[in-house]
Amino acid sequence: MLKVDIIGAATSFGQPKLGVDLGPDALRYANLVEEIKSVDVEVNDKGNIYSDFKVDVPTHSSSEDKVLKNYGQVVNFNEKLAASADESVASGAFPLIIGGDHSLAIGSLAGISPHYNNLGVIWYDAHADLNDINTSPSGNVHGMPLAISCGIGDERLVNLHTPDIKVKPRNIVLIGMRDLDEGEKKYIRDENILMYTMEDIEEKGISTVMTEALEYLHGKTDGIHLSLDVDALDPSETPGTGTPVENGLSLSDTIHAMNLLHESGSVTSMDLVEVNPLLDDRNMTAEKAVAIVAAFFGKEQK
Repeated sequence: MLKVDIIGAATSFGQPKLGVDLGPDALRYANLVEEIKSVDVEVNDKGNIYSDFKVDVPTHSSSEDKVLKNYGQVVNFNEKLAASADESVASGAFPLIIGGDHSLAIGSLAGISPHYNNLGVIWYDAHADLNDINTSPSGNVHGMPLAISCGIGDERLVNLHTPDIKVKPRNIVLIGMRDLDEGEKKYIRDENILMYTMEDIEEKGISTVMTEALEYLHGKTDGIHLSLDVDALDPSETPGTGTPVENGLSLSDTIHAMNLLHESGSVTSMDLVEVNPLLDDRNMTAEKAVAIVAAFFGKEQK
């Protein structure tokens, strides 16, 4: 029986909008544990990880330009998350990290990647999160975790938990892209990263996109990490998120994508990020996110 470790990543330090640190509990209130258990999966909820720093509401994410915002808090939180994710993989569990803003992927990938020689990453998101301090318009770290995991950016974050890079650019697939900064576009071109924009998805269909993504990663990776930001979906589907972008994926397409990933048996760990109940409408984003996770673990949708 598959054993899933749920790790609550209660952090909001990677971006300016307060409330995303409440995402893990919003997902639990939407019956996350029960939905996963319903498909004969053993669930161990490890509870929430918190930074040693408290959120200072008046000064949250306030800093000068060209400075990583909430830097010490981001480092501290991700060191703790990396240790927990590492422990889960070592125990033979599937780590399901629920957030929390997308800067948490620095820690999840840092903890998971040492267990693989060539970890693949499916980044299911409206954004590539491939900025560094020189290309980021904001200095918010949630726009940088994939770049940091590829070895670009702040040295302490790049070398968090274990030294050197966590993911090779050739082992990345970007899905759902529709809001890219110029520096990210250049990096994607320079590194020849496989990317599917919303235009690609509309043209090919989600089934073809997911099949091609899995075929691309098959054979050259020994594990696949899925990092799913709820802003990959259209804001009409998931309003409770901090950086919504119009013309996104539908819930039905996303559930179908998760069905295909489940059938492949290739994904070995997962992030679910950017659920912010303070921006939501009656917890509907968390409820839809739970349906997405349940589909990933094999639950058939009615």
